[in-house]
Amino acid sequence: MSITTTEAVAASPWAGSPAPSSPAGWIARAEEVAAILAVDAVERDRALRTPHDEVRLLKQAGLVTLLGPRAAGGAGQSWATAYQVIRRVAEGDGSIGQLLGYHYLWSQLPAFFGTPDQARDIIGEATREAWFFGGAVNPRDADLVAVDQGDHLVVSGHKTFSTGSKVSDVTWLEAAVDGHEDHVFALVASDDPAITFHDGWDALGQRLTESGSVTVQDAVVPWTAALGWVDKAFRPHVYNTLCLVAIQLVFTSFYLGIASGGLQTALEYTRARTRPWPYGGDDRERGVDEPYVLDTYGDLQSKLWAAEALAERAGEAITALHLDPAALTPRQRGEVAVLVAAAKQRAIDVGLEIGTRVFEVTGARATASDVGLDRFWRNVRTHSLHDPVAYKRREVGRFALLDEVPEPTWYT
Repeated sequence: MSITTTEAVAASPWAGSPAPSSPAGWIARAEEVAAILAVDAVERDRALRTPHDEVRLLKQAGLVTLLGPRAAGGAGQSWATAYQVIRRVAEGDGSIGQLLGYHYLWSQLPAFFGTPDQARDIIGEATREAWFFGGAVNPRDADLVAVDQGDHLVVSGHKTFSTGSKVSDVTWLEAAVDGHEDHVFALVASDDPAITFHDGWDALGQRLTESGSVTVQDAVVPWTAALGWVDKAFRPHVYNTLCLVAIQLVFTSFYLGIASGGLQTALEYTRARTRPWPYGGDDRERGVDEPYVLDTYGDLQSKLWAAEALAERAGEAITALHLDPAALTPRQRGEVAVLVAAAKQRAIDVGLEIGTRVFEVTGARATASDVGLDRFWRNVRTHSLHDPVAYKRREVGRFALLDEVPEPTWYT
């Protein structure tokens, strides 16, 4: 019997069960989570319900600490596995897949940007306490400013987006440092009284990501907590810039999960409810035997498999770069950035195509609100506008034509 997310959380379905010990086991666990999320995904999306229970479910399943070190109670899994897990969760609910993907990136920010001591201490505590991360991270605008006040920074300002907000335990603040060219990442408790999350997120899609605006008024952060800053100076490394490639592949992963969820939902609908067309001169007894239905599903499934294979190739490639951060070269980083840019393009295209064409093979009754087929297109369309995909195509084109890799930016 299918149960809602709230009912699943109350039942604590994995209590007393050993945690998975292999990548395949964690992917299977993510599929179990997705099946629960899918039960009431349409209703929760329509109600704009803050996903407290959904984050609790991720914690109960052990997915929140997937990348955490085993010594601190985490699963110690690879980024390649994390990308697969994001995809599976997004099949059940695209918003929760995005929240989990962002959490993975933000939980590892100390490894990307911090000193070795910061990485060990913050990631260790986050794993032990099973923190869920949010982030007021939008580097395009210098709308949060950190002011030097001796041994600490005081952060104030406003961010248009703050994903995770009220469902997070801790939040990264990304701010321009007054008097410096560099930005800073600083971690604060999400219930810090200096932070006000606003309930303004009512977008076309990805409606449950808690991505509304935030105001920060005099949040105090010790200089020792500023990631990668030593003696009030930022110490850059090539590995810092891999963070931006990693988040682009997070995007790609939940786009593919949404696309897969849309296709699976349509397939189930067609098997159960789509009727054959009786006026085509080549009548069939079942909708599933209609030639145009078979042709369309064959086309969409093939395109999805191809996009997934490219994303998996990118996931394996970026995972290899995490093994020795100190040895990472700009060229290695750039080549993987191109591969991720290619995968992202394909994921967006197939996600939007599936989100549209499934209506052609499910029928007019599939447009009913309670079916919810529209959410898959809405979700991909909304988040794929995060940064222009045209620039991803240009990056791949310059590599193919001129053998040039993209320079690191906040979006590449």
